[in-house]
Amino acid sequence: MTTHILGICGTFMGGIALLAREAGIEISGSDNNVYPPMSTMLAEQGVEIQQGMSAEDIPANTDTIVVGNVMRRGMDVVEHVLNENLSYTSGPQWLYENILHDKWVLAVAGTHGKTTTASMLAWILEYAGLKPGFLIGGVPENFGVSARSGESPFFVVEADEYDTAFFDKRSKFVHYHPRTVILNNLEFDHADIFPDLHAIKIQFHHLLRMVPGEGLVVSNGQAAALDDVLQMGVWTPVEKFSATQGDSGWSVEYLVEDGSQFKVFLHGAEQGVVKWQSIGEHNVANALAAIAAARHAGVPVNHAIAALGEFKGVKRRMQLRGAVGNVQVYDDFAHHPTAIATTLDGLRKKVGKQKITAILEPRSNTMRMGIHKDSLAASLAEADEVILFQPAGVDWEMADVIASLGEKASLFNDIEKIIHKVSEDKQAENILIMSNGGFAGIHEKMLGALEQRR
Repeated sequence: MTTHILGICGTFMGGIALLAREAGIEISGSDNNVYPPMSTMLAEQGVEIQQGMSAEDIPANTDTIVVGNVMRRGMDVVEHVLNENLSYTSGPQWLYENILHDKWVLAVAGTHGKTTTASMLAWILEYAGLKPGFLIGGVPENFGVSARSGESPFFVVEADEYDTAFFDKRSKFVHYHPRTVILNNLEFDHADIFPDLHAIKIQFHHLLRMVPGEGLVVSNGQAAALDDVLQMGVWTPVEKFSATQGDSGWSVEYLVEDGSQFKVFLHGAEQGVVKWQSIGEHNVANALAAIAAARHAGVPVNHAIAALGEFKGVKRRMQLRGAVGNVQVYDDFAHHPTAIATTLDGLRKKVGKQKITAILEPRSNTMRMGIHKDSLAASLAEADEVILFQPAGVDWEMADVIASLGEKASLFNDIEKIIHKVSEDKQAENILIMSNGGFAGIHEKMLGALEQRR
């Protein structure tokens, strides 16, 4: 069996490649956007990648083509697949038919935090000796790969609401048929495919229609939009969580302001104390959700708490890329105002009055369309200095955001100039680089420039 993957360096499709290879399928793939960590991880696993999207890159003996959702009608390679009547499928459909159809699927859905929460959940199950399979849209540091088949009935999947493929406009997650579902949060995003928040709520409702009555829905009690989804219909027990102190559902009491230590409560009864290396209220919420989902799979709460104490995080999620002298350089995937704000809040509580320099590339489709431009300045308020990069093709003028932030903000369209400005700043202490893309390797370039300055 041979399979070619179009868009193989997407976080989801890269995971499909690993699962297929583990199943003994000969894999090849191609992509226009080849950059770490996915390109590095695939190379380490022996998966060959062709740069670019060409029909010539599809081996003649290919049995099936798995089509990523970056592929569009009109692309030469897509038209070739259709005209030649080649066998093709979507990544989510391939995943269900080949991996998930007989598994206890634990799906993690929501606008933010899916990758981190899925990584926590997979690690808790692993720590408990359950040897789960997983497919995660990032690389958990505890595992070093984004996907594996596992050795048990349990499979953790990051359940994305984005559409499936050019020929299947349903959300990816409706393919997964989960028994345990985490609903982290719900805000308007993916403006390139959804007209409004209500349209996304309907997709979440479709997901809940598939969860069996003996399953479990773990839902964020602080997200009003998720309550709207539950009111549309739910046929499964629901447990709610909140990253604040309370006496109903899953809640917490902070022992350290930055969230690095907190007590866990269930219906007001203390369950134990999490002491870990993660920070931020958003990660505390992620942890509660993961603990609740793991409990449904049979993991005692005290085991889950112990597992989180050894959770190493996820590449590109507040990942410390390096330090030069007293300057820390962080890499984060944040690309939505809420995620940006919560990431900065967590870092601020960790570093106190130290200087935070936030560098943002608005790369997601929704950001590039300017949907969140009115809330972007407020999301960056915790930073002492803000640098926005305006890439070619952005459909709106970012100067308005700079004006809202005042003297602490500046706008660049040249990455090298950003590196020069920040690396020459003698007051720099914490440099937070935010992008959901490779950002032209700015992280390593920044560290190199800081070394030269020193």
